[in-house]
Amino acid sequence: MLQGFAGYKAGMTHVIMIDDVPTSLTYGTEIAVPVTVIETPPMRVEGIRLYKVTVYGLKCLTEVLFRKAGEEGVRRIEDLLDGGDYELRLIMATQPHLVTGVPKKRPEIMEMRLGGSLEEALDYARNVFGKEVRVRDVFSEGEFVDVTAVTKGKGTQGPVKRWGVKIQNAKAYRSSKGRHVGTLGPWTPARTSWRVPMMGQTGYHQRTEYNKRILKIGENGEEVTPKGGFLHYGIVRNEYILLKGSVPGPVKRLIRLSPAIRAHPELGAPQIVYISTESKQGC
Repeated sequence: MLQGFAGYKAGMTHVIMIDDVPTSLTYGTEIAVPVTVIETPPMRVEGIRLYKVTVYGLKCLTEVLFRKAGEEGVRRIEDLLDGGDYELRLIMATQPHLVTGVPKKRPEIMEMRLGGSLEEALDYARNVFGKEVRVRDVFSEGEFVDVTAVTKGKGTQGPVKRWGVKIQNAKAYRSSKGRHVGTLGPWTPARTSWRVPMMGQTGYHQRTEYNKRILKIGENGEEVTPKGGFLHYGIVRNEYILLKGSVPGPVKRLIRLSPAIRAHPELGAPQIVYISTESKQGC
């Protein structure tokens, strides 16, 4: 029912698993796969927000917080339902104080969508209102998810690093090996288009990567923590997720997970043979 979860990026390692993609050339054999470890402590449901679907989009009618309204808050939302077209969403908070690798105590507050019919969403919200939700209650092993995070910030960079502009050779016009585009545009219109590759802020943008497969959901962080802990993070002490491949952002960054919206295969839970816990300090 819940359409998302959040965690913190701990680092990367690799696993040995049985290739279960039928169209793969290595199907049925052991392969090495890079994985990202995301620590996912339980999230608290702090409130419920009610939207009404209008011709102008969603309009927020009301929201109730558990610390103010308690159990009466759900009844207050039920009284507003009059048979129209509504949508329920949960206001959820992370618990970074449970994570040793993240030096913060203030939680991130975010809105999570509820799937299903309005009646099913209301029943689910009533059951979890003011309680904790674990990652196993939302996702399962082998499932594909979309990952949203803020990428690594690189500050102001030139067009070569920012856009991959080719460096001109020594015989080019102007200075040798000029690090600029050939032209900024035509005479008319007499302005520079935003499409022209130029210097500017690089990185530190919110990005979404699609179809990331969950290889494992575990509860014992010692299974994936390298010797000496993850570099710049430390030891994983809560529940965790192993995602195939990389995700945006550096370690300690908030990672938001949501069900995949693009077409993807249905592969089921993978068979993991080995998880590397060798020290990554020298990498």
